[in-house]
Amino acid sequence: MASLTIGKVARQAGVNVETIRFYERRGLIEQPPRPDRSFREYSPEIVRRVCFIREAQNLGFSLSEVAELLALRADPKANCDDVRAQAEAKRAEVNEKIRKLKSINKALDRLIAECPKKGNLSSCPIICAIDRTNQP
Repeated sequence: MASLTIGKVARQAGVNVETIRFYERRGLIEQPPRPDRSFREYSPEIVRRVCFIREAQNLGFSLSEVAELLALRADPKANCDDVRAQAEAKRAEVNEKIRKLKSINKALDRLIAECPKKGNLSSCPIICAIDRTNQP
């Protein structure tokens, strides 16, 4: 099994070196020991792990949630249902964010429609609505 430098790991995983270092600091990947005044040698498995982390992030999982998924992946007693529960929780979170964004979109549509496009800012419905939301 060939070992890789941090740069090669980063290139193969499609990330930059700082991402690898960040994942190391967060405990998502292990930092290999540094031989006497030499480069650290990473196993090819690290590339797969980094790709897993990035793909999980692309699905909306936070780094702490990714750590949980990695722990499940490494646990021989874990099963698909454990991972499914994580995915269902993430989906519920995403659906709630979508609901909130749709509400924001409707509010913006309404404010934009009310805006006369000219006149004094003191009577601008957008400014007034924002100012009103900051009132105690």
